[in-house]
Amino acid sequence: MSFFSRLRTPVYQNTGSTARDHLASERTYLSWLRTGLGFIALGIAIERFNQLDLVQLLSPTGPSPSPSAHQNNDGHHKKKEHLLVGALLGTGGGSIVYGTTRYFSNMTMLERGLFKPAYFGAAGLSICVAGLAGAVYVEAFRERRKSR
Repeated sequence: MSFFSRLRTPVYQNTGSTARDHLASERTYLSWLRTGLGFIALGIAIERFNQLDLVQLLSPTGPSPSPSAHQNNDGHHKKKEHLLVGALLGTGGGSIVYGTTRYFSNMTMLERGLFKPAYFGAAGLSICVAGLAGAVYVEAFRERRKSR
């Protein structure tokens, strides 16, 4: 039973804003977790959607036995989509890892009566999201110019 007694969470007097601060830190952690899971879910959805051959599924004549030009160019698009999926999964995993380490760091700091604002986490996530959005926009613009 001594092993489980070590796993107990400390109990603090609810003086001032102790409970409020810890609960706010927990809500922030859950937000980081939700954000990370959202990125991971989007990456998995894109990967699963990428496995479908929509041209073949939507063609009124059904599947064609001969390879088309679309299938020859398909490898190039798959590589780009795999990069996007990897970036989404990496951003999601990084968000979860950062949120977890930040939560435990905050808990330790709050126990000491200190607080350190997090500038790099929000800035890093913003840069990742802006980079992903910019890359997708640029690629869509290139594809549109090629189709003209």
